[in-house]
Amino acid sequence: MKNIKLIIPVLLVLFSACSEATRNTTTSKSDSIPQSTSNKTDSLEVKLKINGNVATGDSLLLRFVVHNNTDSTKSFCIWHTPFEPLMSSYLSITNEKGEEAQYKGAMAKRVMPPPASSYTKVNPGDSLVANADLLKAYDLKKGSSYKAVYTGGNMSGLVSRDTVTFIYTDLH
Repeated sequence: MKNIKLIIPVLLVLFSACSEATRNTTTSKSDSIPQSTSNKTDSLEVKLKINGNVATGDSLLLRFVVHNNTDSTKSFCIWHTPFEPLMSSYLSITNEKGEEAQYKGAMAKRVMPPPASSYTKVNPGDSLVANADLLKAYDLKKGSSYKAVYTGGNMSGLVSRDTVTFIYTDLH
């Protein structure tokens, strides 16, 4: 019985040490991704636009524009952007009461770091445009006004300072 009392604390210490080592390893890998991504995208400008008031049955299109204002080619990860099919929640959409709209789309599990095939390039002075129908991925209530902010920059490396607003109306 005395041996069990000594073995259990030793095992707990060993397991917690292994767990901490795993967390530190994971953290260091994920910390290195934003550094390399931010170096690639520090000159890319992101603009958001939504087609204003949207009636029931219409599409709620988000227009996502990435513009390269530099004289060199830049790249960014397409994950958590409209440049890939809806695979994750990359927007924070809140109504006039501050309640967040629930994401109802697919949630992809990702291999880190992102493979080279998940990056796309933007030529100097050029723009890339992608559209996404937000009604396919977010649970929006009719008769409410909303604001949307891009939150996927931790994965893509892109930053948008835009907040777009729209009203989801009952009228058609």
